[in-house]
Amino acid sequence: MRIAQFAPLWETVPPKKYGGTELVVYVLCEELSRRGHEVTLFASGDSKTSANLEAIIEKPMREAGILNVSCYENMAMAKLIEMKDSFDIVHNHLGPSFIPFSGVLGIPVVNTIHGAFINQDDIDFCMKYKNSPFISISDSQRVGAPELNYVSTVYNGIQVEKYAYQDEPNRNDPYIAFLGRLSEEKGVHHAIRLAKETGHKLIIAGKIDVHDKAYYEKDIKHLIDGKQIVYIGELGHDDKVELLQNAFMTVHPVTWPEPFGLVMAESMACGTPVLALNQGSIPEVINDSVTGFVEDDIESLIKRVKEVENIDRWACRKHVEDNFSAERMTEGYLSVFRKIISSRIKDLETSGV
Repeated sequence: MRIAQFAPLWETVPPKKYGGTELVVYVLCEELSRRGHEVTLFASGDSKTSANLEAIIEKPMREAGILNVSCYENMAMAKLIEMKDSFDIVHNHLGPSFIPFSGVLGIPVVNTIHGAFINQDDIDFCMKYKNSPFISISDSQRVGAPELNYVSTVYNGIQVEKYAYQDEPNRNDPYIAFLGRLSEEKGVHHAIRLAKETGHKLIIAGKIDVHDKAYYEKDIKHLIDGKQIVYIGELGHDDKVELLQNAFMTVHPVTWPEPFGLVMAESMACGTPVLALNQGSIPEVINDSVTGFVEDDIESLIKRVKEVENIDRWACRKHVEDNFSAERMTEGYLSVFRKIISSRIKDLETSGV
């Protein structure tokens, strides 16, 4: 199968540090290529992939300091239109802005939207093209825009073998891990409260986006003391794995309808249980009371911390292997690709083309 994977241009594929969507795109390209499919990745020029790389911009836009994303996204779409006869299907990870172009390609296109449907403008925009094929990354993601043409739910996957399992956390310096953007919707303020009320050390890792700086300066910065509450910035893959595998738990207290939450799968792959608030996909990713705990409010979640030691760390790993592996994700997408291509062929035959 000849497959075009259309990635966002904001981060490198795979991301050098933070970047969930870019990591998922990388994992999917690698597994599709390993299975012998002819894959072309549209991404930044410094991306690393086993697929054929179509470089749209030399460096990712965040690194280059480019804020006007639309001009480069339009360049990418123009390049794709030039090459459309080279593909059997196009997989859009870019977001809603790509969808209007799918009608001029003349080949099947499927859309994976990696964010939550919380912006009404985005929802209204997608609704104008609601008959386009959409793949949700969790069943709960559909709640925000239930009328779209969802052809399947495919959970995000990771290369589980790259996350070393550890059956014991660091006992000499026990800590809770928080990994993610330092933003209000990711709930780092809840993570700090949980640590302070339980007396545990908290290590925070992640980036601070431009639009999150005001929240960080007002609500978070003064709480970081470098002793109990420690912020270590963004991490690359190896450092991320080390942080997660040595933690006795990871806290994911999001305040928005999380569409998936890749860090939960990454943590459980290392054997580390996850405590999270019941938002969006959380109960689909965490097996409550088996691989962590899910509660409706932070007060209830705080009470669960003392029960974390009862969680079987190998059960966490097995849960990811069974549900959120690269192989499982790729099988899900391939099933959709085959279905859409077959439907397209039947439509052409029916119309006599």
